[in-house]
Amino acid sequence: MSKNCGYCEKILSTKRALELHKRTHTGEKPFSCNICQTSFSEKSNLNRHKRSHTGEKPFSCNICQKSFSQKSVLNKHLRIHSGRKPFSCDVCQASFSQKVNLESHRRIHTGEKPFSCTTCQKSFSQKSNLTRHNMIHTGSKPFSCQTCQQSFTHKTNLLRHKKIHTGEKSFLCDLCQTFFGQKSYLVCHRKAVHANKKQFLCIVCKKSFSRKPNFEIHMRTHTGEKPFSCDICRASFVQKPNLIRHTRIVHTKEKPFCCVVCKKSFSMRGHLESHNRTHTGERPFSCDTCLKAFSQKGQLVCHMRTHTGEKPFSCSVCKTSFGQKWDLVCHRKAVHTKEKRFSCDICQKSFPQRRSFESHKRTHTGEKPFSCCICLKAFSFKVSLAAHVKKSHATENTPLLNGGLLAHTIVE
Repeated sequence: MSKNCGYCEKILSTKRALELHKRTHTGEKPFSCNICQTSFSEKSNLNRHKRSHTGEKPFSCNICQKSFSQKSVLNKHLRIHSGRKPFSCDVCQASFSQKVNLESHRRIHTGEKPFSCTTCQKSFSQKSNLTRHNMIHTGSKPFSCQTCQQSFTHKTNLLRHKKIHTGEKSFLCDLCQTFFGQKSYLVCHRKAVHANKKQFLCIVCKKSFSRKPNFEIHMRTHTGEKPFSCDICRASFVQKPNLIRHTRIVHTKEKPFCCVVCKKSFSMRGHLESHNRTHTGERPFSCDTCLKAFSQKGQLVCHMRTHTGEKPFSCSVCKTSFGQKWDLVCHRKAVHTKEKRFSCDICQKSFPQRRSFESHKRTHTGEKPFSCCICLKAFSFKVSLAAHVKKSHATENTPLLNGGLLAHTIVE
């Protein structure tokens, strides 16, 4: 006999179904966990919850023997083996094995961002992205290295970090049999060493690219297109990361990425990763010609020009060319503008570059920040240290020169 719900007029087929349904209106949760006191409206939900405490996984895959605490999760897992993707996008026909993945995918088309940060109101299309973002505000880093106690916001970052201690290199290049500690290093290696095919050719300057996104970014240098605009000051940028960097540096002053060793904060994750290498000593970018290693990719790119002779930065006044942009900037200030912004308060001598000014100050202070790695003799200038190493330790210091570890700076 059918039963009517006195709250919403819904008709249920049994008395049991009616009782369960009414709890959605009354909020009644008569089944409580005796471990954490969480309450549930149905006993089956309580039983399922208890497995989170006991670790029980009674549902096993008969193909790979993996176990699960819930039957519904096992059913989803089985689609990995069967290849079945029953949930299809009605816009682009992409298929998915789980309904939740389809729902996330649809937001690409709708632009919907239903998950908002209660601190800064930034919105996200996926809950996992919001959870990751919240760690910026809370400072939560739940994954800790047992060797050096460094903490991370994500488990994948911890696993990657652990390889620094173990020396594990599990990513193999199938072309030259070289191993790498991280997948990103292997990808960079393949592109730099083995990927001769560059199918995207710029018709303006004839430069070629192996990846379409890099080609599209390059083309904007010719077209002047800047599709990413700041909502605050309307400044435009060629790349989205440049817009993010601009917003944090100019407007919000936000520095959400903090070094766990020295507590220095950075506005961009990439800057923190580069900084971390000052603590770990890691130099993942190597020159294929002389094997010199660098902590940053930009340093390797600049270094490669010493082998190729390339000088892409040209002075618009006298047409002198330079291998590095900074040398061009210094050239303009010293030769053409005669600008000398840095003045010594002891002898009043002025300099166009901060680097020259800092070097000059040491003639007054006697500071010697450059120390020889071998005999610990200290020098005021890096060029003096290089001359000392070449003269006194040429043979024994050869590996240090190749590794790029010519000297270290004394820190008071």
